[in-house]
Amino acid sequence: MKTVIIIRFCEIHLKGKNRGYFERLLQSNIESSLKDIKHSFIPLHNRYVVDDFDMCDYDLICDKLKKIPGVHTFSKAYVVENDFEEIKGAVLDLCKDKTGTFKVEVNRADKTFPIRSMEACRELGGIVLDNYNNLKVNVVSPDYLINVDIREDGKTFVFCGVEFGISGMPVGSAGKGLLLISGGIDSPVAGYMMAKRGMKLDCIHFHSYPYTGEAAKEKVIELTKKVSEYNGGMNLYVVSFTKIQEAIHKYARDDYMITIMRRIMMRIAERLSKKIGAQAIITGESLGQVASQTIEGMTCTEEVLNMPILRPLVAFDKLDIIKISKEIDTYDTSILPYEDCCTVFLPKFPVIKPSIETAKQEEAKMDIETLIAEAIENAEKYEF
Repeated sequence: MKTVIIIRFCEIHLKGKNRGYFERLLQSNIESSLKDIKHSFIPLHNRYVVDDFDMCDYDLICDKLKKIPGVHTFSKAYVVENDFEEIKGAVLDLCKDKTGTFKVEVNRADKTFPIRSMEACRELGGIVLDNYNNLKVNVVSPDYLINVDIREDGKTFVFCGVEFGISGMPVGSAGKGLLLISGGIDSPVAGYMMAKRGMKLDCIHFHSYPYTGEAAKEKVIELTKKVSEYNGGMNLYVVSFTKIQEAIHKYARDDYMITIMRRIMMRIAERLSKKIGAQAIITGESLGQVASQTIEGMTCTEEVLNMPILRPLVAFDKLDIIKISKEIDTYDTSILPYEDCCTVFLPKFPVIKPSIETAKQEEAKMDIETLIAEAIENAEKYEF
C-alpha cells in the first residue's frame, strides 16, 4: 500500500471569496519548504497531499510541516482504491500493532460508493474485532481513532491520529515587517508570533563592538536562523550602534540614556523599513517588564515613528514567553551569557515615565542625523 501525508488547514476556511488566494499561498509555502526533498504535491478539496516521497525522509518532512504557519494538522495515511476489500486490508494493517480501544469513523465524500458511512463503520469495526483480540471498541474516548476518508476521485485515505502544526495564516498573507531582534528571550518569540499571523519578516540587530563581542552577534545570527524556519527564510541587518551609544553616554542625561537609545533605534528601523518595503516595526516589548517598557516609555519611544509598531507580546507574562521560546527552540540560545547593546552603559536608575519634550532636548545635544545615516550605510546583511 502506498503511504502519503495528508495536510489540513483551519483558519483559511473563514476567508470567503478570498480563500483561494490563501490556499495557493499556503501551497506555495509548503512546496518551497519541501523543495530539497523528493516528493510530489497534490492539492485536494480542503487539504493537500504529499506523495511519492522516500520514507527515510518522513521525519524531516514532518519537522518542516510543523514550522509552516497555516498548517493545522497532518497525518500519515495509506491510500487505496475506493474498493471495500482494499479498505479492509488497509484498516487491518493499520491496527496490527495496536492494543487498547478503538473507534472507526468513515467519511463518504464519494456518494456513489455502495456502502453508507455508518454501515461501513460497523463492518470495519467488526472486522478489526474478529482479527485482533487485543483491541476493544470505545466510541466515546478511544485510544485510537481509525479514519477512513473515501474521496470523490476514486481514492480512499486510511489513517490513525494526527500531528499538529502551528496553525495561523500563511506567511506573506499579512504584509511585511521588520523585527528588532536582540539576543534575549522576547524578540525571537515576537517574530514567531507575527510569522504565525502571516507576516513576512526581516530582522534588524544593533551591535556595539567592542563593548559587545562577536559571540553576541553570532548568538543573534543563530536566533535569526531559528526564527527564519517559521518564516520561509529572512534577512538580518546588523547595524553598528557603537558611535551612537558613545554619543548618548557623553551628552545625554543618565536616566534618559535608554529612552534616547530606543528612540534612535526606532528611527533607524523606520528608515530601513522604507528601504526594504516593510510596513511595520515589530518589537518584543511586554508592558511593565523593564523600565523602558512602561506605557509612558513606549509612548515616548514610538513618538519618532511615522509607521505602525506592533508588540505581539505586550500583555504576555514572562513565563508565557519562556514557554513559547522553549517550544520554538530559541530559549537555550537566548540565555547564552553574551550581552546585547541594550545592556551597555546601562544607567543605574533609568527613567520609567519619560517626557517626550525632555527626550527631544537631550537629543538636540547630538548630531543624530549624521549618526543615523552612517549606521544605516554600514549595515551588514545576512541572508537565511
